[in-house]
Amino acid sequence: MSYLAPGSPENVALAQHVNGRLRAESRIVAARAFLFRAAGAGVFAALLGIGVGAAAYGYATMNQFDSAAERIAAAMQAALSDVTLKTKGEVTLTDNTLRVEGLPKGGNGVPTPTQAQLGQDAAPASKAPVNTTFTVFKQVPYLDGQIVSGWNFRANEDKPFQQYCYFSRRSNEPKGQVEIKIDLAMDGKVLPQPQKSDVNLAILATNCVWHDGKSL
Repeated sequence: MSYLAPGSPENVALAQHVNGRLRAESRIVAARAFLFRAAGAGVFAALLGIGVGAAAYGYATMNQFDSAAERIAAAMQAALSDVTLKTKGEVTLTDNTLRVEGLPKGGNGVPTPTQAQLGQDAAPASKAPVNTTFTVFKQVPYLDGQIVSGWNFRANEDKPFQQYCYFSRRSNEPKGQVEIKIDLAMDGKVLPQPQKSDVNLAILATNCVWHDGKSL
């Protein structure tokens, strides 16, 4: 029961106050509802991102092809400097150096090339001057291969002008005999270690034989 007359200023003010209060509460309820919807959408997006990430990780793990064996093969490939196919009885020319295996031995038991093997009279069709060099090889058995040291000499010189050392291993393949070579050192110095290689060049190079008798 109201003691105010209808349409009086006091009654109008009260009605306006009530309406304003109702509108404010309605806005508060709407804001809370929007907050809950936004929070729900954020949680859903986070869970969706976690799910997608987990699925991508699982897919990458299941489809990983870089196995341990392949990593070792890649490391060996990075260390390989030269791979050649050879057959028995073949003469190999490397850097204009003649390599002949199974040379006849001299009186002191040291292999000595014959004049025919040296081919002193051999000349190109162009008649250009010919420089004759020869190589002495020292071999040290190592694992399933050998450490080979090569000394390159010029004619009438007792000191090699170049020395090198490499690891060599041969295996029989369907297409023939394959020789794998890993260069280790040059002129008494170990070559730079490849970044992606499990082969320690410094350790293998301790088996190199140098003309001056020095070790690395």
